[in-house]
Amino acid sequence: MVQLYNLHPFGSQRVVPCKQEPAQFCCGHDVLFVASAAASCGVEVFAVRREGRCEPLGSFATLGPVLRMAHSRAGDYLVTIEEKSKATFLRAYVNWRFMSAGSSRVCVRMVGHKMEESYTETLKDQMSIVEMALSDPPLCISCCPVNGDLLVGCKNKLVMFRLKYLVISQNLRVLDFERSLILHIDNFIPAEVAFCARHIAITTELDVLILKLVQQNADRGEQCTYQVSTIEKPVDGGIKDEDLAAHSLQLELDEFVICQKPVELLGEESKLCKIPVTLESTELSTEDKKHFEVQYLLFRRFTPDQSPFGFCEETKLHSVQFLPVYQTGSSVTANEETENKRELLSLFCFFSLPHVGYLYSVGKLVELISTYQYSEKSEQAVLTPQFLHVITSESLQCFTVRCSAAAARDEDPYIDTTVKACPPVTLDVCTLRMQLFIGPRAICHYKNHIILLTKADTEDITERRKPSRRMLSRKADSNKSRTNSESEPGWNLYIINTVSTIQLYREMVDYSRTYENVRTESCIHLLSEAHLLVRAAIMDPSFFKSDEKEELLRAFRESCALLGDCYSRFDTKDYHLALPYYRMSGLSVTEVLERRASESDEIQTYERGFIFYLTHSLNEELNEELSKELADKVLQIFYLADPVQLPHIICSPCMKNVCPLTAVKYLRKVEDIMPSVVLTLTKAFMALKMGDLMMYECEMNSHKETMLACGFVGQPKLLRECKEGIVIPTEFAVHLKAMQPGLLVAATVALHENSKIELEEADMFFKMLCNNGEDTVPQLLVDFWEALLVACSQEEVLPELLLRVTHQYVWRISKKQLPETKPLKTTEDLINSCDHFGFIFPWVTFIMSMESPLGKDCPEDISKLQSVLCGQSIDITAALPILEPLADAGNVGLTIRVLCSTRLGKYEESIDQLLRQYPAAAVLYAQHELKGDSQAVWWNKLLPELCERARLTRSDCPVLISSLKETLSVVATELELRDFLSLLPEDGTAAFFLPHLLHCSQRKLLR
Repeated sequence: MVQLYNLHPFGSQRVVPCKQEPAQFCCGHDVLFVASAAASCGVEVFAVRREGRCEPLGSFATLGPVLRMAHSRAGDYLVTIEEKSKATFLRAYVNWRFMSAGSSRVCVRMVGHKMEESYTETLKDQMSIVEMALSDPPLCISCCPVNGDLLVGCKNKLVMFRLKYLVISQNLRVLDFERSLILHIDNFIPAEVAFCARHIAITTELDVLILKLVQQNADRGEQCTYQVSTIEKPVDGGIKDEDLAAHSLQLELDEFVICQKPVELLGEESKLCKIPVTLESTELSTEDKKHFEVQYLLFRRFTPDQSPFGFCEETKLHSVQFLPVYQTGSSVTANEETENKRELLSLFCFFSLPHVGYLYSVGKLVELISTYQYSEKSEQAVLTPQFLHVITSESLQCFTVRCSAAAARDEDPYIDTTVKACPPVTLDVCTLRMQLFIGPRAICHYKNHIILLTKADTEDITERRKPSRRMLSRKADSNKSRTNSESEPGWNLYIINTVSTIQLYREMVDYSRTYENVRTESCIHLLSEAHLLVRAAIMDPSFFKSDEKEELLRAFRESCALLGDCYSRFDTKDYHLALPYYRMSGLSVTEVLERRASESDEIQTYERGFIFYLTHSLNEELNEELSKELADKVLQIFYLADPVQLPHIICSPCMKNVCPLTAVKYLRKVEDIMPSVVLTLTKAFMALKMGDLMMYECEMNSHKETMLACGFVGQPKLLRECKEGIVIPTEFAVHLKAMQPGLLVAATVALHENSKIELEEADMFFKMLCNNGEDTVPQLLVDFWEALLVACSQEEVLPELLLRVTHQYVWRISKKQLPETKPLKTTEDLINSCDHFGFIFPWVTFIMSMESPLGKDCPEDISKLQSVLCGQSIDITAALPILEPLADAGNVGLTIRVLCSTRLGKYEESIDQLLRQYPAAAVLYAQHELKGDSQAVWWNKLLPELCERARLTRSDCPVLISSLKETLSVVATELELRDFLSLLPEDGTAAFFLPHLLHCSQRKLLR
């Protein structure tokens, strides 16, 4: 479907002062080439200035009448197909500017001719004509806009010439061509070709084939044929082999014309077109030779009866062309350093039937973008990044295109999110203007100019003398000859100046306002067209050099704001687009609210798009504070449109200036309908702001503490805000710290468990809440770590938490620093509720029962540290550097060293340490630790050590004797009699052990 809007994309027009009737013309970088249709064969060159002014630069002769011509910006050369004596020739005109400037020197040479010997410094300022010999007559040509390579279409083949530069001397560089590749295509006569970035489009009268040359490994052969499977494969409802037979097969039998079925094959399926392509490399150089293979992208076959206007024998394809879109300037935030880097982003291909045009994307994905229905038979069309210009027998038509929308998605596949948006590729195309002309015949495009050739029949000339209905100002150049008005020729070559992007954008915006209250879809459609118009201008590589750069950026933001207005005010299915468009506009929430408040409607209605935008914007961490009036207005909006969101909206940082009394009034109304814990907490928050502690306590006492902690998960902003990445506690959190620290810690644990706050954020939160320095850990944070160890379900967090609490316990013990507030949990609480805190071992308790000055300073921290080390969760290897400060800390240090040695399996080392300081604890240690695989340490280590120490003391040592007896009891019970006897000393003191040995042996027999 094509929308029709009466806009004015065409501005003034000027007549090109050609001396002879034009036959062919094309545009260069800043010039217009016009080939004469008269017997005097030549090309006139005109400089195209601002507002379409044409200044003759000169002319040069050709070999014969020009049948086709094309200009390449890369290399700045003009290539022609010329005819002489019924033979066609392919010629490239290089350095033509010297000839057009008045120089008479011309150098004619064959392609591939060695120029190093013939070229000198004195010959560099001359035009060169490069003749390219072909085995078959050239039919059509195309220059690649990316690298300047040339593609020539001949019968059953395409010949590619590579553009190259030869360095003759230090100051002389000559442009040359090299025949690099031949594509052999059987039974295929190209009518038109297009060439861009190794993409090739070929059309016959009714067929379109798009190929891509893909570079392959250099070790393959010089020739490569894309082999197509001969197995029948139904495509698109059963396309058979006979339907895809030889191209343009039309058999006239008994005055009937047999036509093949229309076919469209995309991507991999296009290989089924049965058109084999064979590549023949013809490059002379052997180094760095590039080998290619053919990738089929699209095949489409039409039939004459495809026109909606019935059967037409003149149905032929025309105007095949590629449109590249470059990466340069594709982002409105790009910088000027990327200006000269022209990286191909997207590629589009257009071709047309007399009544229908087709625009395909052939870059990353091959798909049909748009279909253009013409009101009458078209003669030719030209595609630009912003428009499609089509000429018919009576008019010049301007259609919008969707290339910028497709390219934006190629650049950013995630563009359609809550942050960014772009009008869809499937948006209906529209006709901006149908400008009447008499006899349009040919068209081409250059920047913001349309070059149009008109040829009127005899009756048209008479008709043209009548008052014209055209609205354009037809201003002829001053040097246009009009001496013989009675024999006025029936042709004209116009340069039509298209209006600036900004001017047309303004007209589209103004036009859209006529549909605001009548047809909202048309209003959005027009504003989307305006947005795509500006987006296409911004994606142009010349954007950074444009005089309209700042205006275009402002227009881009304004178009986003206008689209945001539409989606926020109109009830559309795409209401959610209000959010990304407003964000892209750069408008603040205050500015959006003021735009809405400026509307003249007495009874405000709030559509889903506006509520969607406000909800998302206010729920984010924005560094923006609404005024009291706007904040109260927001309360009213949500109370009327979405009351469930009121508690969340009130907690937004943007709503700091909201009136608490007004907020409580609305919350109470909502509570009567939909009560919730979050709503209760929000009312308590407002009560704190008002200083009403009685109301605060009433609200907080209405739910259990566990319910309140879960309520904070529903709205974390009740406790903390985030500004520029810094977590800041709210007034509510400050109050809870002083009055209900347990609830605050429980709520923070709940937030962490529900992924509402990270561990580092919680650290920052408690440090800021307690006004502690960066390196100081408040007790409330330790309480949080301990509570999280009890409740944490995230296994990966546990090792970090255990090391953190261990570090804090060690720091306090070593510094003899008591916590600034009473810990929320005792050691016993942690042991009873958490597996990570183990029961303290008896031998540890025994050692700590001895007098130790250090143990009296931080008893709770010491017991918690020992409990962690007695547990099985902590990684002792990682904890050793943390525990180092307590290595020499008396009894505490001894217990920690022995605990660490034990966890590392160093039992003998642990026994040595205990025997040196507390021999009685050694047996307790052995009874607790020496079991299973470590039981042999009893008789291999402990028994000999006790015997040795008892002998060395040579005095009554009851502790050693008692420990020795306990050890003997275990050893005698566990070992056989012979093994036990072998352990006894051989110094004659065995009699000392005999009574005890007899007792142990009897006990073992009774067991």
